[in-house]
Amino acid sequence: MSSGKGSAQIFGRDCLDALTASAIATPRRRQNLNFHSAADHPAQRLLNAVEPDSYICPHRHPDPRRDETFVVLRGAFGLVCFDEAGAVTQTAILRASGELSGAHVPGGTYHALVSLEPGSIFFEAKAGPYEPLTDKDFGNWAPREGHPDVPAYLESLRALFS
Repeated sequence: MSSGKGSAQIFGRDCLDALTASAIATPRRRQNLNFHSAADHPAQRLLNAVEPDSYICPHRHPDPRRDETFVVLRGAFGLVCFDEAGAVTQTAILRASGELSGAHVPGGTYHALVSLEPGSIFFEAKAGPYEPLTDKDFGNWAPREGHPDVPAYLESLRALFS
């Protein structure tokens, strides 16, 4: 068992720059930096760098205890919430230096984030543990990552913030 003592993980401009560079270099055009030590940790906390051409498929966390909280550290994101049929129920522009800089999404709510600027990064916190097979339900009305319809669908989401 850990004593809880250790070095603080400090992050700033250099870390965010490196995370953005990593995101740009990946095929998915996003990269996270986990602060939780393992997938089975009871609290997931991470930074997520997402470039504007990255697609985060609309999804929900079916466990009602899996709320997600996002705080934008750099750049801007469009938050889109959907109903069960895929109709848009709420949008908001979250900007690091804007009037709105974060959001709390209740468990069970379909949502997606759209990166609106290069170099955008958000901090995310939600309950763990991360269980890949049951963590997310993807909206069956949205194309899955890698589908040929993704670019047009992503553009339709981006248009909500024009």
